Amino acid sequence: MIVALEEAKHKLIGLRADITELGNALRIEETRESLKDLEAQTQAPDFWSNAEKSSKVLQVVKQGQDKVAGYERLCARLEDAIALAEMAIEENDDSFVEEVQSELAAILEEEERRRIEVLLSGEYDKNNAIVSFHPGAGGTEAQDWAQMLYRMITRWAEKRGFQVKLTDWLDGDGAGIKSATVMISGMNAYGYLKSENGVHRLVRVSPFDANGRRQTSFASIEVMPEFDNVDEVVIREEDIEVTAHRSSGAGGQHINKTDSAIRIVHKPTGIVVGCQTERSQLQNKETAMRMLKSKLMEIKLQERLDTIEDIQGNKTNIEWGAQIRSYVFMPYTLAKDTRTGYETGNIQAVMDGDIDGFINAYLKMTSAK
Repeated sequence: MIVALEEAKHKLIGLRADITELGNALRIEETRESLKDLEAQTQAPDFWSNAEKSSKVLQVVKQGQDKVAGYERLCARLEDAIALAEMAIEENDDSFVEEVQSELAAILEEEERRRIEVLLSGEYDKNNAIVSFHPGAGGTEAQDWAQMLYRMITRWAEKRGFQVKLTDWLDGDGAGIKSATVMISGMNAYGYLKSENGVHRLVRVSPFDANGRRQTSFASIEVMPEFDNVDEVVIREEDIEVTAHRSSGAGGQHINKTDSAIRIVHKPTGIVVGCQTERSQLQNKETAMRMLKSKLMEIKLQERLDTIEDIQGNKTNIEWGAQIRSYVFMPYTLAKDTRTGYETGNIQAVMDGDIDGFINAYLKMTSAK
């Protein structure tokens, strides 16, 4: 067993160079220097005179501090594991083998996760994500599948420590959802979740079919960044249709039961957004307008259009052939991404939010292009 300790120690010492290289890739020293400048700004007498600007500076400071602290914790954990292995070898104590090997595996996993962060170099990757869920054709079965995907994404976000805020929810006909939208806030939320944007296909024995037949269902996840500069987008009043309605569905005590929920239709493109979780109709309208502006900005950038007015409102059908991933519950269990080829047979873990493998494979694939 001492041989196992020697082997683990050798691997741990070898990780020192890898983690130093990771620090360079993450620009840890540059981040430390920029934090000094930003923290100095927060001490200026007029720092709070512009609430919006000060809020953004504080957000950048928090993100930088988290990044540096996370890397420093990884370095400290590595040195502690090396010290533990050396002590166990010196004392010829093989009772520490399992603990040292467990630490090695955890450090390797954390290093891989931090390395993935290096791939998040897109202009909006660091932004919060606005995530919407829509069932395809198929009634209750597709609506139930859309709610399963909602649970999968929100579980993943909560495990990651992101803040999840439900902004809109429309109950399905008997089960599931007709639509739902959440804001997922945290460093690189959009960078990670952009991999989930697209049509998701489910194959299972339907719990809504009395004959127990196998069915295929589709639902889409729409992911877009929350843009900082949406106020630059001008939307004419005549181009939108605003309706108020009573909130329903998920949200419990945080949902106002009066007709304060807002749904906005952008007539030129057919884009629909809604918000029902703020305290007043005015707040719901403001949040919905920000979401609409973010959606229009995203389409403008994606389609390389000159102006918002050039958007035609083309939409991908939520159906066979358009899926980015398939989830099979019967006759075998498999979740497979059609873009990267990444797959896993542990379908229950995936539905419980274990989707890092899919996300990492997508980020690696897109960074290699």
